Amino acid sequence: MSNLTVAKTILEQLGGNKFRMMTGAKNFMGFAEGLVMKIGRNSSNSNYLKITLNSMDTYDMEFAKVTKMGEKKSVTEYNNIYNDMLTDQFTAHTGMYTSLF
Repeated sequence: MSNLTVAKTILEQLGGNKFRMMTGAKNFMGFAEGLVMKIGRNSSNSNYLKITLNSMDTYDMEFAKVTKMGEKKSVTEYNNIYNDMLTDQFTAHTGMYTSLF
């Protein structure tokens, strides 16, 4: 089992390539407990998303605006999100849909 298993699973749960196309998500970086990405322009002004698998087997989502200097601003966190609620929480925060259905 590779250390990117969790990251791959998160991307699948978000919708995989459909999610990438619908949200402009890019610059994916997986780590042992989760996934980090840049997201496209949206109503929340966030351009950074970090999703981490926590000890309760649910996810923590961190949205932020990252400046050109790499500084995180206006951080919003949602904790203990179930896997089937990831896309709904993403849409609620950004106003972006993750699929056409």
